Amino acid sequence: MPGNQSRGGSSRRQRRIRSRTDRARLVFSVSHVERLLREGHYARRLSSCAPVFLAAVLEYLTAEILELAGNEAQNSGGRRITPPLLDMAVHNNVLLSELFGIATISQVVTERE
Repeated sequence: MPGNQSRGGSSRRQRRIRSRTDRARLVFSVSHVERLLREGHYARRLSSCAPVFLAAVLEYLTAEILELAGNEAQNSGGRRITPPLLDMAVHNNVLLSELFGIATISQVVTERE
């Protein structure tokens, strides 16, 4: 049939190779996360979807923290996200403060109790 290019020719040659990051619609590099997982020797075997899932979780957490820190910056009248604002954003959120309970954000002086 004329006009039907479902078979053969030009459609096959124009296929584009897409990375796992593109296929997962992520910003964080899946290949980089996989390399870090393999070099860290966290497990003997590594599933093919493990680095994709971990990259997605890291991207979500980063976006969430940056959004909260941006809100803190706007509330304080600033235009920049600074380490103290990151610390404030994490510790004002119940779930994030529980997750990062013992983490230290550099350049932030904590109050001594």
